[in-house]
Amino acid sequence: MTKFKPEQTVRPLKKNESPLVIPPTIKGQRTRSHILNCARKVFARVGYVTLTMLEVAKESKVSMGALYRYFQNKDDLFINLVGSIHEDLFRASRATENDFAADPYHALLEANRGYLTHYYENRDVMRALIEATTVNPQFRDLWWRMRNRHVDRFVHALKQSHGIETVEGVPVRAVTEAMASLVEQSAYTWFAQEKLNAELVSVDTAAQVVTSIWYRAFLGDEVSTAFLNEN
Repeated sequence: MTKFKPEQTVRPLKKNESPLVIPPTIKGQRTRSHILNCARKVFARVGYVTLTMLEVAKESKVSMGALYRYFQNKDDLFINLVGSIHEDLFRASRATENDFAADPYHALLEANRGYLTHYYENRDVMRALIEATTVNPQFRDLWWRMRNRHVDRFVHALKQSHGIETVEGVPVRAVTEAMASLVEQSAYTWFAQEKLNAELVSVDTAAQVVTSIWYRAFLGDEVSTAFLNEN
């Protein structure tokens, strides 16, 4: 059965690895993980631009010397933090329980729910990432490569499972990019900036909203039947 999966020509993201070697000892690995967890709290609190290594050292309760043994600078810290989250986002947004060819609505719903759930759980880092993309080309390129992976995967699945290459005369990739922007910006608005919302939007509600729009964009109005089956 056809699932959401990347086209074989789509290469996995190769994030900019730290120039420093991962600690070989269990103690060293724990210290490194502890520093990353503390750095996450600081990024969430102050954002990417104003964060300093001194703040991370204080939050981690390690010396500056110890901090620099594990991470070269704040960009090194952030690439290690956000790179793994983006990989997890890509994996989370695969439909594994529903067949896209036979049941596209529920496959879309599963994939969107997986993405939105993981985004919500990491909304603090995602908020800092969007900030970072505006000032640092390294993180802009990381975001762009990850975004294209999602688009490539869906374009391939749509062609393979449903033979769709255009939507009302428009190349399917252009429509997919618009739909990807819908989900991404909705997640940023509802979750990364949730304090600005008058009412909180749940992951389930968010998934149903964006899935309805995705389904109608590519597969017509049959979503109404799918909603009846869902409810």
